[in-house]
Amino acid sequence: MKHSDLPFERPASLSGRHFSTVIVGAGINGVGVFRDLSLQGVTCLIVDKGDFGAGASGAPSRMIHGGLRYLESGDLALVAESTRERNLLLRNAPHLVQPLKTVVPLASRFGGLLSSALRFAGMKQAPRTRGLFAVAFSLRLYDLLGRRQRVMPGHRIDHVQPQDRTLFRSTVRWLATYFDAWIRHPEWLILELIADSHRDQPQSRATNYCRLVGCEGKSLTLCDELTGERVRVSADTVVNAAGAWHDHSAAALGGAGSRVTGTKGSHLVLKHPVLRDALDGRMAYLEAADGRVCIVYPFLDRVLVGSIDIPVDDPDQVVTEPDIDHLLGVLRERFPRLSFDHDDVVYTFVGVRPLARSGADKPGQISREHSVLVDPSSATRAIPMVRLVGGKWTTFRLLAQEATDELLRLLGRPRIGSTEELPIGGGAEWPTDPLQADRFVEWTMAVSGVSRRRASELTTRYGSKALVLAERFAANGDLPLRHAPHYSASEIRYLCLETGVVHLSDLVIRRTLLAIRGEVTDGMLAEIADLAAQALDWDAIRRNEELRTCGTTLRDRHGVRLAAEHSPSRIDGRSTLDPRTSIRRNLP
Repeated sequence: MKHSDLPFERPASLSGRHFSTVIVGAGINGVGVFRDLSLQGVTCLIVDKGDFGAGASGAPSRMIHGGLRYLESGDLALVAESTRERNLLLRNAPHLVQPLKTVVPLASRFGGLLSSALRFAGMKQAPRTRGLFAVAFSLRLYDLLGRRQRVMPGHRIDHVQPQDRTLFRSTVRWLATYFDAWIRHPEWLILELIADSHRDQPQSRATNYCRLVGCEGKSLTLCDELTGERVRVSADTVVNAAGAWHDHSAAALGGAGSRVTGTKGSHLVLKHPVLRDALDGRMAYLEAADGRVCIVYPFLDRVLVGSIDIPVDDPDQVVTEPDIDHLLGVLRERFPRLSFDHDDVVYTFVGVRPLARSGADKPGQISREHSVLVDPSSATRAIPMVRLVGGKWTTFRLLAQEATDELLRLLGRPRIGSTEELPIGGGAEWPTDPLQADRFVEWTMAVSGVSRRRASELTTRYGSKALVLAERFAANGDLPLRHAPHYSASEIRYLCLETGVVHLSDLVIRRTLLAIRGEVTDGMLAEIADLAAQALDWDAIRRNEELRTCGTTLRDRHGVRLAAEHSPSRIDGRSTLDPRTSIRRNLP
């Protein structure tokens, strides 16, 4: 694919160019605006100081949900819009967003009735364990608010079945069951939105590892985080979609006032086959002893556990390690017949939720509502700044729509299309019926010649785009990697060249699911580093530095058990830079 067919550019090639809108922050909210504006034919540039989706957008609980617990604070409008947007995502991105059966264990009939009612009325109450009647009322209201665009069954409440008595505490008498949704690979959906944006407006561009450092008149100064080079672009409007870094970006743009506060959400990924089998495809929605919610559900062939709600001052300094013992303690408390320890944890991750600044006593009481604010031009900045404040993953499309409407007003342009029923990436023409999906896998096999297993892997990752990709990979041999046989050298090369990869960590942590599944080993990391080096023209020094930095990130920030320091040229007892190795022979 020619470079001009891709949206990704480095800052140097942008120097002196004009865009109708520059968007700062390439998380899900910023990319949502990028996609909606591009659909209207508006030329956009989106920049991020890190990788695309590397902030909170790449570290959620991977749930697409309506927010059952928001009902207690009276956020009915938020729940209604969240459940509707959840239903739309199930339709528009069915290859990545799928229904999630959820159970709430209940031990009493009347627990939490009074405290829930008082919280609903806006009065502060200490958390109380919720009982049968309180949860039944909430779920009935939840179903009612989520009736628009519904694609899933309503709730039900049953006595605990024999197979579940070995999972939950003996005091649990009922299980309330309802449906929400989960997203397999949120970072990939962000990349699909960027690709769709470029398709709709080929002049729109996306740049990662690029920091906004100033604004004067209509000119914005950008700094390439790789080279330190500074360039200037001009714009008619600018969007601050920097999430937890919102206030920092506002200061660089000459904006005043603190709008955003951050709370961190920590998550664990466990390799725990017994718990995974006992959950039987369901998420358990649990309450810890302190009243905080904890979710536990099967994630691929692992178990995902989250999350923590703790205020933070610096989103660049958050870590998960202090929260591991708390989350493991909740599991031991709620699943007393099972054992949990640090050896079960194969991956950890943490994100900082950008919430509207609030006077709430507890982070869980801060509303997840969003707002779109406009700072008019100032003495130094000659263009208006549109600020995105708050919000959550599920409602990104709605927030983007509201922001886009405001930007179109400022630009004096009409809206010419809606994203409401617009498929995303590989969700276009993806069959939701399992039988039709299986036929698509068979068709992919027949056209490309890959095996059924390989065709199934590719359709799971790329949806309807898998057919074209399978043909490409097969034409180049599609030979499996030695340490990750469910990926091939051709696929890794594609990811490197066509998805904006800059660093090895982009590839391992965000373009693939290798890291979050706890599959990364020293040998695998070295093998992929070799492939990336050849695809991206890294010399030996750059390759070794990328390998060292990625290994450090995986160990220190994600709890991955790797060697303390990677040898630059010898892994698994042989040189990874030797052109005679199988890694080199596997390259297309």
